[in-house]
Amino acid sequence: MLARLTLGQRDRLGHLLFVVPAYLYILLFFGYPLAKNVWMSFVDFRTATFVTGEAPWVGLQNYREVLDLSVLPTATINTLLITAVTVVAQLVIGLALASFFTRSFPGSRMLASVIPLPWLLPLVTTAAIWQWLLRDDGPLVRLFAASGSPLADPDLALVVLIGVNIWLGVPFYVIILTAALQNVPVDQLEAAELDGAGPWRRFVHVTLPSIRPQLAVSTTLTIIYTLKILELPLILTGGGPANSTQTLGTVAYNLSFEKFEFGQGAAVGNLLMLVTLVFALFYVIQATRGEHR
Repeated sequence: MLARLTLGQRDRLGHLLFVVPAYLYILLFFGYPLAKNVWMSFVDFRTATFVTGEAPWVGLQNYREVLDLSVLPTATINTLLITAVTVVAQLVIGLALASFFTRSFPGSRMLASVIPLPWLLPLVTTAAIWQWLLRDDGPLVRLFAASGSPLADPDLALVVLIGVNIWLGVPFYVIILTAALQNVPVDQLEAAELDGAGPWRRFVHVTLPSIRPQLAVSTTLTIIYTLKILELPLILTGGGPANSTQTLGTVAYNLSFEKFEFGQGAAVGNLLMLVTLVFALFYVIQATRGEHR
């Protein structure tokens, strides 16, 4: 049968054999859980459902109950605030460090190899380390002679959470932007310098336009990743104290795995998914544009 196929048909068949497993993987591990989560948000899914299989249809009731939660406004504001501050800070710090590492100096290679470590470590491990550093008798608390852990202070816990999250994500920007800066056309920089452009004007008019695609993609990915932040606040503060570090991710987790209101937890997850889909669509557009250049 294969012998009867033309060369073009064989090529298409070969491509199909490589593509089908990828699509099956996406359908099995992303499509099915997504469809299941959407379904759960419209039914009364509880622990008994795992035994009886019964989940009565409740329509939009889970969404109405979620929108009435007293913690939801705080969690929404925290999620947006963490995302906004994190993205801006990581971008500025990452771009500054990337510009720094494009210059060769003694020890630059060693520093460049150390920078990615926070990003490469498992998030649970990193969060546990910071929790130990910032506990009441932790090294940082003793170093600054603080009266107690900032994680227990409602006014400081969110600030600390944002700071740790910034620290975690900066290496991602450094890696992406260092590679991008190394590909900035040298002849354009030299031409701008000959025209009398100073360092700032060269950066604004030559460097930034050259790395704009990398900036757009890395920023979009950071927004998507930060919007669904869960592990860090869950381990560092558990959403406390006094709900001061609750995010949409922790609310969904608490509803599902502490109160066992799986339908409401799924509803929060779906609301968050709708927001991230907007940025995911932007990412796909940027990636597609990059392929056609």
